[in-house]
Amino acid sequence: MTTTPDATTPPALLGVEPTPLARLLLGRRAPLDLASERGVDCPGDLPAASDPTLVARARAAKEALGERVFVLGHHYQRDEVIAFADVTGDSFKLAREAAARPEAPYVVFCGVHFMAESADILTSDGQQVVLPDLAAGCSMADMATDLQVRECWEALEAAGAAATTVPVAYMNSSAAIKAFTGRHGGTICTSSNARQSLEWAFGQGERVLFLPDQHLGRNTAVLQLGLGLDDCVVWDPHKPHGGLAPEQLRAAKVVLWRGHCSVHGRFSAQNVADVRERVPGVTVLVHPECRHEVVTAADLVGSTEFIIKALDEAPSGSAFAVGTELNLVSRLAQAHPDKQVVFLDRTVCYCSTMNRIDLPHLVWALESLVEGRVPNRIVVDEDTAHWARVALERMLALPGVQARSLPAQR
Repeated sequence: MTTTPDATTPPALLGVEPTPLARLLLGRRAPLDLASERGVDCPGDLPAASDPTLVARARAAKEALGERVFVLGHHYQRDEVIAFADVTGDSFKLAREAAARPEAPYVVFCGVHFMAESADILTSDGQQVVLPDLAAGCSMADMATDLQVRECWEALEAAGAAATTVPVAYMNSSAAIKAFTGRHGGTICTSSNARQSLEWAFGQGERVLFLPDQHLGRNTAVLQLGLGLDDCVVWDPHKPHGGLAPEQLRAAKVVLWRGHCSVHGRFSAQNVADVRERVPGVTVLVHPECRHEVVTAADLVGSTEFIIKALDEAPSGSAFAVGTELNLVSRLAQAHPDKQVVFLDRTVCYCSTMNRIDLPHLVWALESLVEGRVPNRIVVDEDTAHWARVALERMLALPGVQARSLPAQR
């Protein structure tokens, strides 16, 4: 029986039962780490989460700032934050939207750290990018540091394989990793154009170093390019020499980084089997960051924008089990009351790092700007920004990639 979504109880609607640990972690801070920008507490006094005037305060601050502020909201953000976003979308779309609004000196990015970095890289010198909570990082992006990737490249050089290896970095990576990719002749990819990026890379060399998401790299190489699973090896940065012998590096077609999304990586093939029993006639729709066995068991696989479009175009009365972040799935269920939309896994939590951007942090950021203070500004140094742009430009030049050019070099 089709359940009509109720905006007041979206998790229950989606069959989700948050674990006690998920409830504990949601919205919590990372431990204090003064060496990590993403682990520090935000300076200043945040409004209390229980403050009943938060919505009115956010509205008043945004109105006071007018066209001086441009608020970006990633698809995975809470509804209370999305309500104040001028534009919603994925990370790269949002960064380019900010660059297309040079008249807005303040860009408030409601997302995670690497997204705000991309926005700073693409916006002009006259724009300042603000991340409402510096603790809003990305576990996947943090799984590949610049030092670790340089050590991997040194191993490829020692194996005599670096000269024929082309790096491809997923958009969900730090500015430093994007810059590394640019310096070494590589390109960036999104979940929508990973195939084009890999095809281009194989036209430049014999193998690809794909980072930081092993699942997107594997799924693209095997399911879209026709490579075998044995053509892929996994570099583990926490093992000596990545856990790979030189001959394995030389023989591989794709060297996958041992990284993953903390949300998408938790879906399992058993989740797919369970939902098929629970919801007759269901279409299983998942993101390509999911594990290979999940993607092969699903009916449809695609990026966040693909998932949204698939549900928009589906006929009334259809049923979907969606394997992506819960905030988005909940929002899609509410937007399609004529369809049954359920979450693929009953127990997976929200993206806890994305959820660190909440209404108190947004209100604090906006009110700080009204008072003439720029809180939590994200700045990428010029050299890193230059080489990251080089890699991004290569992506935009790929055949079949529909994207307007980047703004002029800052």
